[in-house]
Amino acid sequence: MLFNSLGFLLFFPLVFLLYWFVFNKNLKVQNLFLLVCSYYFYSCWDWRFLFLLMTSTLIDYYFGLAIHNKEGFQKKLFLWLSIFNNLVILGFFKYYNFFTLSTQNLLHHLGFEIHPYLLSIALPVGISFYTFHGMSYVFDIYYKKTKPVSSFVDYAVFVCFFPLLVAGPIERATHLLPQVVVKRFFNYEEAKAGLRLVLWGFFKKVVIADSTAPLVNSIFNAHHTMSGLSLVIGMICFGFQAYGDFGGYSDIARGTAKLLGFDLIINFNFPFYAKSISEFWRRWHMSLNTWFMDYLYMPITIALRNYGKRAIFIGLFVTFFLSGLWHGPSWNYILFGVFHGIALIFEIRTAKARKKLSKKMPIGIFNFFGRIITFAYVLFTWVFFRARSAHDGANYLTDMFTRPFIIKPEYKMYIQYMHLPLLFIFLYMVDWINRDANNISPFFDKIKQRPVRYGFYLMLVLFILLFGTFNKTAFIYFQF
Repeated sequence: MLFNSLGFLLFFPLVFLLYWFVFNKNLKVQNLFLLVCSYYFYSCWDWRFLFLLMTSTLIDYYFGLAIHNKEGFQKKLFLWLSIFNNLVILGFFKYYNFFTLSTQNLLHHLGFEIHPYLLSIALPVGISFYTFHGMSYVFDIYYKKTKPVSSFVDYAVFVCFFPLLVAGPIERATHLLPQVVVKRFFNYEEAKAGLRLVLWGFFKKVVIADSTAPLVNSIFNAHHTMSGLSLVIGMICFGFQAYGDFGGYSDIARGTAKLLGFDLIINFNFPFYAKSISEFWRRWHMSLNTWFMDYLYMPITIALRNYGKRAIFIGLFVTFFLSGLWHGPSWNYILFGVFHGIALIFEIRTAKARKKLSKKMPIGIFNFFGRIITFAYVLFTWVFFRARSAHDGANYLTDMFTRPFIIKPEYKMYIQYMHLPLLFIFLYMVDWINRDANNISPFFDKIKQRPVRYGFYLMLVLFILLFGTFNKTAFIYFQF
């Protein structure tokens, strides 16, 4: 079930009414109702994988209890059993074919031929997200940041809460579980903020992302025939598509959660204003970045602390290599992660030189060029993110610099997309005005006059109706 589908527009109001006006008398019943709704939401994709989700949830629930009740070797043993369980589930369904084919190709180059068995099953939607939810839970119990919940239903709501189930944000037990286990009361101001987030999220998804997708697809699918200018346009448009798509999903997820009395962590903080790659990753997909920093990067650097800065470099490279792999079982995603890991290492190595340079010019100019360089680098690496393969991504970038810069007949394909630059500018301006707030809601609060504020709501609705694409296009991150 997609957020931008008629099914969800019928599903959520019914859930909302029953949740607040029928099942609100008893917290246990309310949480059980929420869990049933979440299971139904997930089963709309493929009911067979619902059993995998339930099994994974049940195993981590019992491992969490075991870790809490054990000490010493047994405690560590159950931690590793939990990690092993989650990685086996994730690895089998998501990475088995990738590693098998990579091994086959390597052996072929070495002169050996094998014919392995390959899986022909679909990837369970949201598997990368709910396995990371379970792992964060047992990690936090092991490090005594939280205690396990006694109720399986409460824990299952934490993992399977339908707004975040299939594409995050990747919540922490320390943040979301306390909200699950306490009585929730309807809050008008929070609900109003939730509706604003939903409206803004739909604008970013159906107007920015889905309206841009056909142009991006046509350019990327035929890049070997396109001009260099068109390839640059395709690269820029995909940047806005990716932000509109995933940022829009996160806004809708947080908005629907607020309408049900939950506050999810912020996943985006206006990433296009980042002045460096390190700042970009503090603003883009923040829940995934902090997950990797806390549970992978920090343990690596602590374990290698005797190696000085090399520990930091190794930690960053391994973290972003695996972050790229997390996005998908393909070398183009791995390259995407590696390029960002290299950029972060470069920033550390040049920190002193860049600080000296910043003192030799006005800070506004220094920040301006920082934003331009960061944005350009992110767009170049996103070519690999969007490409079908690493080879396809490399060819796209090669064609960008070797194809004729302008091919006159191409201008006809852009006539139907003339509105996109204005929509990009509008999105950029709203983000700029709101860049210090970490949330879109304060932007609406800045509009003090009620008629003007409601006029802005109406304008967003008109944009959605006039420029929106309503073909139930799946969110990009659903494939991860």
